[in-house]
Formats: sequence, C-alpha cells, structure tokens
Amino acid sequence: MDTITNNLKSQWEKLKAESPNLRIRNAAEKLGVSEAELVATQVGETVTRLRPEFSALLSEIEKLEKVMALTRNEECVHERKGIYLNPDFSSPHAGLFVGEDIDLRIFLGHWAKVFAVAEKSEHGDRKSLQFFGKDGLAIHKIYLTKDSNDAAFDELVAKYKSEDQSIDETTVEVPLNIDEKADADIDVAGFQAAWETLKDTHEFFGMLRKFGVTRTQALRLAPNENYAKKVEKEVIVKMLEGAAESKLPIMVFVGNRGNIQIHTGRVRKTMWHGEWFNIMDPDFNMHLDMSKIAQTWIVRKPTEDGEVTAIEVFNEMGEIIVQFFGKRKPGIPELKEWKELVASL
Repeated sequence: MDTITNNLKSQWEKLKAESPNLRIRNAAEKLGVSEAELVATQVGETVTRLRPEFSALLSEIEKLEKVMALTRNEECVHERKGIYLNPDFSSPHAGLFVGEDIDLRIFLGHWAKVFAVAEKSEHGDRKSLQFFGKDGLAIHKIYLTKDSNDAAFDELVAKYKSEDQSIDETTVEVPLNIDEKADADIDVAGFQAAWETLKDTHEFFGMLRKFGVTRTQALRLAPNENYAKKVEKEVIVKMLEGAAESKLPIMVFVGNRGNIQIHTGRVRKTMWHGEWFNIMDPDFNMHLDMSKIAQTWIVRKPTEDGEVTAIEVFNEMGEIIVQFFGKRKPGIPELKEWKELVASL
C-alpha cells in the first residue's frame, strides 16, 4: 500500500509544482482520488490525524475564538467568519451551532475523519481543522484567522491526536440516491393539499418523504405557480445585486450531506470572476459556479407566521446547491422588502 501512497504523494508534489494555484479539491479530481487521500499523504509533516470524536471536538471549537468556517458542495462555497457558539449535540438527527455568525446544522452520521492541517504558504502559516466523509469528500473546514487563538489550536490537536498517524487512507463510495418515482405513481392531490396546509418550513422535508417525491419533482408538482415557479438562473444575480443595493438582510444556506452552513445578514460586495458569481464581504464570502446550475425556482411555503419565500438552486442531479431567504426567525413574518424584491424578479 505504501508504494501507492508514496506514488500519489509524488504525483501531487509534481502537480503542485506545475500548477501552484490549483486547489486541493481540483487536484484530487485530476489525480482520480479523494481529497482526504491527498491530505493523508502529508501526515507526519504538515498534517496530524485526529480521533473522530466529532461532537466533543466541535464543542471545544469556541476556544479558537474568531475563525473562518467553510462548507461547500461541488457548485458553491460558503465561508463565514465568527465564533462557534452554543453547540448542541443532544439530538440524534442533527447537531447545531446557533450564533449570529456561525450557524450550522450538522449531520454527524456522514462524518468519518478529521485532520489538523498546518500549511505553509506565501501568506504565512495557515492552520485548519478539516472534516471528511466516508467517501473522502470534505464536509467542513475551520480555518484560523489573525484573530484566532493559536495556542488553543495546538492544545486541541495535542488532546485529540490519534494513535494512527499512517499516511494510508481508505475511502468507500457513498451511493447517490437520485431515483425518482414516476409522477403517475404519486398521490399528487394529497401531496398538493399537504403543501397548501404546511404550518412550518421544516415540515417540507417530511412531506417529501411521506409522498415519496424528490425535491425537484415536488416543485414540478406544486399546487400552482405561486408555490413553485421555475425561473432563469440570472434571477440569482439580480436578487443578490438588489439585496446589496437596498441593504436588505438575507439568509444564504449552502450544504452537503454532512453539514449546512447559514449566513444571515446583509451582503455588500458582489462580483463576477469567470463563471463564478461571488459575494466578497469582510466576514462572509460565497462563490457560486453559475455554469453548473441546472434549475432555479422561486418557492413559497405557508407557515403559521405567513408565507415564506425562497430561491432554490439545483444541479443536474437534482441536488440542492444553495437556498436564499429573506432574514427571518420563527414567530416573525417574512420581511415585506424581501417579498417585494422576489416579486420584482
């Protein structure tokens, strides 16, 4: 096995020398391996394996003070600076961090490995904790910033260091469940009635499971266009530029199997970079690959606080890339300005 790993290590060194700006996720893709396998080749040098005691480790992250949280999928990257406050791992379904800045919904069943990484770069040392799934795909990363507590990071690494510091990494394929029932096999009338009588946006997922519909199929079978309307992807750009201009606070949800990361607040600076449309604010960055968007929908769900409007964005496989809402909290109606902005699109 060592020969294979050493070979991978030298292939990566070569690739880095040829393309110094290539991101590790893209390097892994090029070399036909997972990102976790590449990270593991550096164990004993810039990387330390930690024990996968996720809830315990995450519950101590607050000690690092202000850090940058990164969660991404294939098409969108969400980076938010802040302090990890109010960890809650009491539910078997989802762990939580609920703070003004760092707001996460964590599905630990998908988390498998964690590394501490101390990279040397032209911008100085860069320390991070990196969490991966069984398939070796990155689920979440926590980067230290100039306002972080370095000593606390070193203490955490020492405390959670694994006895296993091998450079070999095994991954297993996690099958993607994208099978869709035929529309004819679905109780469409029952499904539409259930949508019209929703009391809470969180009931939506349970409703999809109950009627056996996929998310994009649900939007197609919505009661009418007021509930779900397919729009051009340019609507996303118009909405973000409009929200920035009118100083309207919004919510941006980006996730993968293991984690959903949420930004709540204003967006200020938006810009294009190649195919990517970006939000570039001091404490929040989003990078969205517009070329990989297959469907964009305006979706409305009834709740006890009135209607909630979202813009939902999907890839070719029908997986959700990013969701946008107006800033809201349970018990408070949706912002009138958000409703108006979406209606104007």
